[in-house]
Amino acid sequence: MTRWLNQHQPWGIFLLRIVLGLAMLVHGYPKVFPSGLFHTNISAALDHTAHTATALGLPHWFGALSALTEFLGGMLLILGLLTRFTAFLVTLDLLTFLIFSDIHHGYTGSEYPLALTSIAFLLLLTGPGKAALDRKLNLS
Repeated sequence: MTRWLNQHQPWGIFLLRIVLGLAMLVHGYPKVFPSGLFHTNISAALDHTAHTATALGLPHWFGALSALTEFLGGMLLILGLLTRFTAFLVTLDLLTFLIFSDIHHGYTGSEYPLALTSIAFLLLLTGPGKAALDRKLNLS
């Protein structure tokens, strides 16, 4: 049984990569794109996110960088492209908001970001798993 499970371990990592990528993409999309389809100020969503970061005591630019990390990082994770680098950026992004925001809500308010941070750190250590562009391009 153990041998069979060990053979399929890369597929478990693949599943975690997809789950984290989707979570980052879903949470990053509204931070990058404005809510209205025909919104005239396309930087409004990024600016709002940057102001949120400033309210937490972080630099203004960090909010925009965080939103782009979530959205673009989510896409890269789903594709399995630059997985370790992206997982590193996502880990830093999530840890920053855990420390500056979510930790004040206690464990109950931090368990979801903490789980995502753990998945990102795992991907940083293990790589992309199977069915990743990193493997096709010999980047892993």
